[in-house]
Amino acid sequence: MTGFTSALVTASAPFVAARERMLETLARVRDLEQRTRDRSAAAGPRFARRGQLLPRERLALLLDPGAPFLEFSTLAGYRLDDPDPDKSVPGGGVVAGIGQVSGTRCVVAVNDSGIDAGALQPRGLDKQLRAQEIALQNRLPYVQLVESAGANLLNYRVEEFVHGGNLFRNLARLSAAELPVVTVVHGSSTAGGAYQTGLSDYIVMVRGRSRAFLAGPPLLLAATGEVATEEELGGAEMHTTVSGLGHYLAEDDRDAIRMARELVGKLGYGGMPQPTAVPPPAAPPPRHDAEELLGIMPADPRQPVDMREVIVRLVDGSEFMEFAEGFGSATVCGNARLDGHPLGVITNNGPIDADGAAKAARFIESCCRAHIPILYLQNTTGFLVGKAQEEAGIIRHGSAMIQAVTTATVPQITLYCGASYGAGNYGMCGRGFHPRFCFSWPSARTAVMGAEQAARTMGNVMRAQAGRGRAVDEEQVQRLERRIIENFERQTDVFATSAHLLDDGVIDPRDTRAVLALTLAVCRAADARSKGSAP
Repeated sequence: MTGFTSALVTASAPFVAARERMLETLARVRDLEQRTRDRSAAAGPRFARRGQLLPRERLALLLDPGAPFLEFSTLAGYRLDDPDPDKSVPGGGVVAGIGQVSGTRCVVAVNDSGIDAGALQPRGLDKQLRAQEIALQNRLPYVQLVESAGANLLNYRVEEFVHGGNLFRNLARLSAAELPVVTVVHGSSTAGGAYQTGLSDYIVMVRGRSRAFLAGPPLLLAATGEVATEEELGGAEMHTTVSGLGHYLAEDDRDAIRMARELVGKLGYGGMPQPTAVPPPAAPPPRHDAEELLGIMPADPRQPVDMREVIVRLVDGSEFMEFAEGFGSATVCGNARLDGHPLGVITNNGPIDADGAAKAARFIESCCRAHIPILYLQNTTGFLVGKAQEEAGIIRHGSAMIQAVTTATVPQITLYCGASYGAGNYGMCGRGFHPRFCFSWPSARTAVMGAEQAARTMGNVMRAQAGRGRAVDEEQVQRLERRIIENFERQTDVFATSAHLLDDGVIDPRDTRAVLALTLAVCRAADARSKGSAP
């Protein structure tokens, strides 16, 4: 039973302004996502002449009709391929997410070969690695639709080459963990990328289109003098009848996807675990409209927000039982259910003080003992500072909170709602603490501190240094402060953080309950499989 009564006034000027800003930012996210789809779709005539389907057409055929597809990191690489915000094409050259294939929940990764022939774009490697990590953590089959020109040699980076070995290592780890790796080779899978095919458990190749070889005809001729066509060297027929690399020979893309779907359906991985014999009752929806989530987070992260307004618009029946409400009250902890799943929630109604940190650490430990997943709703300017807090043990209690987050034995899911500043990002299970899933609202802002605070700090340092017998050049101080603010602001919003894969994607606040329900179901199934109660 909730002890909280919503006081949100949807007709107020602050709510209306916040809602408009949220919708504007969300529209910008959607426009960028559409830009990527349009760029890929522009290759349609070329694909049609070759008798091929576009990457997203392949994906649509692979997934079960009507089943949700939770796409990851659509802003990956934004402005890292081209600094011009009007020209950058985000996504990393890969479409990845969790979807259902023949009744089986899988992680799916698709080379977007409609863009630069599928060559990896900035942060594309990291995006694929993250998809593999999600499959490993959540014990999901991994399905990849491969057609890639490989690395872009014009933008070669040695660190990416070395780091890229993790892609192949993870494929081996997936197989070793008894998580099937199913690969459809729609086109090129060459050089190092050939191991992306070779390290798969089940390989479907397309007649006349699939290519897999360590060295293509030009390199082969230059290195050895041997002359061979692409088909002779690494075509689908050769690999399915001579080398044994391929296991299934398809006539075209549609036939290949049909085979992949049939194969996944026959692997016996689709049965979902049933922890109890009695099915849970239907989960009651929140009593408050999800549309109202659009106007809760203010544009200024320094403005206070009662994050319980968010909680009661996400959880079943809007029922939230707060833990130790009268102690460390700026840190809100409590229990709820979401789509029937038991859930611990931790969020912030202000900076994290010593009492709040101690409370959160205790609550995390309690959730672990009860095997309850934890949701972190981040909106904090960080840990509270000052003489009184130091005397109260803020370092000790803050460290205990971070220790509890680090060693938690239950799934942790993080949602950046507003501010995520300083060590508050760490204590609230930021990306660096490897939450099982991590998403952002368009209103999220992440930094070591607020831009103006950083500028004032450095300005004060300059004034202190100049004060030692020298005059203060206020114009120089102000120039420095402006430069710091511009530098911070450039890196703080979701367009910068999500571009660097500091989350798993930017979501519409109105979709939050559906996203959390899906991820909690994935976590629950993974834990049941780990305990041997499901295939």
